[in-house]
Amino acid sequence: MRDTMPDLFETLKLRGLTLRNRIAVSPMCMYSGEDGFANDWHLVHLGSRACGGAALVIAEATAVEPEGRISPGDLGLWKDDHIEFLKRVTAFVKSQGAAPGIQLAHAGRKASTYSPHVRSQKGYILIGQGGWKTVAPSPIPFDPTAPVPEELTTDGIQRVIHEFVEAAARALAAGFEVVEIHSAHGYLLHEFLSPISNHRHDNYGGSFENRTRLVREVVSALRKVWPDEKPLFLRISATDWKEPDGWTVEQSVELAKAVKGLGVDLIDCSSGGLVPDAKVPATPGYQVPFAEKIRGKAGIATGAVGLITSAEQADHIIRNGQADLVLLARQFLCDPYFPLHAAAELRVDIPWPKQYERAKEK
Repeated sequence: MRDTMPDLFETLKLRGLTLRNRIAVSPMCMYSGEDGFANDWHLVHLGSRACGGAALVIAEATAVEPEGRISPGDLGLWKDDHIEFLKRVTAFVKSQGAAPGIQLAHAGRKASTYSPHVRSQKGYILIGQGGWKTVAPSPIPFDPTAPVPEELTTDGIQRVIHEFVEAAARALAAGFEVVEIHSAHGYLLHEFLSPISNHRHDNYGGSFENRTRLVREVVSALRKVWPDEKPLFLRISATDWKEPDGWTVEQSVELAKAVKGLGVDLIDCSSGGLVPDAKVPATPGYQVPFAEKIRGKAGIATGAVGLITSAEQADHIIRNGQADLVLLARQFLCDPYFPLHAAAELRVDIPWPKQYERAKEK
């Protein structure tokens, strides 16, 4: 074993929460719920990553209202009945030494689609086949095959804010330690941010100040119900990959500065998803520079995501101050025990679940 602790396995303190290392499970849609309810699949999926040594396990994009689901299989927190099973999930995750988190979301104009499991047989858009009317900042469809969304009224915007607040209160009751607001990947809050999808002429459109208003109002409203000692994350698409017309990393820096003062503790830096024709250079670590730039210029903790697959790569990101946390998705799908294997690769001794200790290299 090495004499010094790798940076990847240093603890991270965010408000009253101390994470045991810098590795988090990124929210990953399972499309396996029914009427918003979690089930045994989610318990095993999230619980196994906690057993595997992750410090933070974030549940998938969870809709704040039924119309905010990407698909009928999404999780939801729009009613109190959703809380009970999620308590089982958070209790088990905590029992393994990890912190449970949840991503609260509204899919906006990208809602009402079939899950990926059945798209190849039934197509993509669910409207007219058991689907629902989508909403957006402006009546602009995601692509030419998608239905035109209904433009949210001012009252509709206030309803969405209220639904985020109610979902956050339910997340607290369910035992989550971190809430992440989903404002990325072309979903509703991101749609308000980008001038490509937001053509409004009221207080929620036009200028940077107006386009960021909804995100800022959601953050401020959530902080009134989400306890001071618990961290609040914001996931953003740092760029639309459609410069100069779309949302840019420079605007992301300014947004990060604004929400830091409103109570956001970490910016989860993803990218893209707003339009289908964006040219995304998806290479290993391609989004890490966004996390580094926002961290340096906005003075806020950041999470790095995007094709991070090895222990050395993840440790390098933390060691060089590019981000405070690495969030893995696909790598956790193929290796639920990535942190345990990463520790062995970096020659550091970390605890294993006692049930699995016989397999630990001595």
